[in-house]
Amino acid sequence: MHDAPPAADSLAAEKEPLSAGLKQRHLTMLGLGGVIGAGLFVGSGAGIAVAGPGIVISYLIAGALAMLVMRMLGEMSAAMPASGAFSVHAERALGRWAGFTVGWLYWFLLVVVLAVEATGAAQIANGWVPGVPTWAWVLIFMVVFTAANLSAVKNFGEFEFWFAALKVGAIVLFLALSLLAVFGVLPDTEAVGFTNLTGQGGFLPNGVSGVVSGVLAVVFAFGGLEVVTIAAAESDDPARAVGRAVRSAVWRILFFYVGSMLVIVTLLPWSSMQPGKSPYVAVLDHIGIPGAGQIMNIVVFVALLSALNANLYGSSRMVFSLAERGEAPKGLLKVSGGGVPRRAVLASVAFGFASVILNLEWPDSIFRYLLNAVGAVLLFVWGLIAVSQLRLRRRIEREMPERLALKMWAFPYLTWVALAGMAAVLVLMITDEGARPQLLWSAAATAAVLVVAWVRELRLRRAA
Repeated sequence: MHDAPPAADSLAAEKEPLSAGLKQRHLTMLGLGGVIGAGLFVGSGAGIAVAGPGIVISYLIAGALAMLVMRMLGEMSAAMPASGAFSVHAERALGRWAGFTVGWLYWFLLVVVLAVEATGAAQIANGWVPGVPTWAWVLIFMVVFTAANLSAVKNFGEFEFWFAALKVGAIVLFLALSLLAVFGVLPDTEAVGFTNLTGQGGFLPNGVSGVVSGVLAVVFAFGGLEVVTIAAAESDDPARAVGRAVRSAVWRILFFYVGSMLVIVTLLPWSSMQPGKSPYVAVLDHIGIPGAGQIMNIVVFVALLSALNANLYGSSRMVFSLAERGEAPKGLLKVSGGGVPRRAVLASVAFGFASVILNLEWPDSIFRYLLNAVGAVLLFVWGLIAVSQLRLRRRIEREMPERLALKMWAFPYLTWVALAGMAAVLVLMITDEGARPQLLWSAAATAAVLVVAWVRELRLRRAA
């Protein structure tokens, strides 16, 4: 049995019953590789198509917003490490309703997106081995990663370390080859200069509105940064580990994203990009790399499996933390001898597997509604992270200043800037016909969770 959770007004760190099996190298690579996924390798083509070379500015803006959120998360997680991370922080800053809401919304987001990743990886594998149907590949992936998450947490860490290392290595190699091509060093290439940056309508062919549309197209690709702060609670020295992971990740991630976009739009005319087609493949084909499509297929395949693994881990720890605080069934608190919340893992993979079935059977009906319902949830989660940090920073300074090992830059001004940026993205979504359904469905899902949180709060007050 677990002790009752600490009072919401207490900032004392909770002693986690989970294993401390993650090493610094696991967290550092998780921070680097957590957001390098299919959204970058494939989805960036849609951003280039609407913003042109101005997509570099779009990524700078979206990346800066993600960096600010990550810094806020790092500050709170270094001071108060917990397996529920920002859900615990929201509860301490704003009350039980906030911890309940952000925790369940994030869990819902992860288990639905997990279905997209499993199905996408299965479709790639089916292309390589057509004799094995898509559903069978999904089952194989689910079994493998469930087994990895049910065993010692270091297995999750090793999987993610090597997955992330491959993704980071692929981007570094891509950047190196692309820069050589830009300067005409590679065989059969000539220096391209600034022709593609200034031609085809100039650097901003669709004006500022194109850059704004580009932000909307790419901002959600930065989702996934949050998992490293959840994982930090299962390391030997959570406060130090999360601080180092955040410091090493934020600038390098921005470099990978912005650097990639810059070399892509320098090498190729932006008008040649097609949404749904990987601009990375287009560049590799352009500079004469044999089998570019298959190379990128392998990288995307690894990225999808990496995200599946990380989302299963993150969702299980989030629902476990909710159970610790009485916001989820107590039966999920069962921890193995090795410190793994096995029932929480199985609950998360069960819902994730149900989502996969919906995606395979009804991709254009039931599952699309589920996907729309989580489309803007990341922004709502980020918003609560920022508000929590505004409330907690002063309390940490007052009650335990020695724990402020990692501080938010220019507090509170940049926190308010981040909140304004999130509000601006929400306004963009409501005015964009393609994004509006996602925002409305996500708002409805959030409202439903808030109603449940409110009802629970009333019952708890009456019982007190």
